Amino acid sequence: MAKVLISMPDEFLKKIDSIATSEQRTRSELIREAMRSYIRKSNFFNTEVSEQNAKVLEEMLD
Repeated sequence: MAKVLISMPDEFLKKIDSIATSEQRTRSELIREAMRSYIRKSNFFNTEVSEQNAKVLEEMLD
């Protein structure tokens, strides 16, 4: 598994650590899950926007 170095404000990291502790997860697990959620949401949004754009184009061509 690859490792990634990121920078963030100390207060933000404290919040992440607090949530990870309360959920009995590691910081890495919590951040991976957050990124999975972001990717799913992004893919859904992009698909939805693409479908809307396609409909608009089809209507313009009719």
